[in-house]
Amino acid sequence: MRMHLTGAAAALLLLAGVGAVAAQDVIIQPEQDTVIREYVKKQPLASVKIPGVELNVGTALPDTVELHEVPDVKYRYVVIDNRTVLVDPGTRKIVKVYD
Repeated sequence: MRMHLTGAAAALLLLAGVGAVAAQDVIIQPEQDTVIREYVKKQPLASVKIPGVELNVGTALPDTVELHEVPDVKYRYVVIDNRTVLVDPGTRKIVKVYD
């Protein structure tokens, strides 16, 4: 009986972990994505280099990187290595990388 409960507890913890990861996913609505793309195209920025930083969703950018506002959108953007990156200003984590 004890072995059965331990397995059930492990499965519950595993499912809780999966839920926590899913909760961190950022979903940008198509309308919002269109606003962001159009604004970024009209307001081009010079590309910056940040050695040692990989452009992946979830990567936190250093405080030295200046983030730029997109009107009516809670996220900010910056161009790194000629790729536009959308960033959560509260956590400074990348939420989307545009090609």
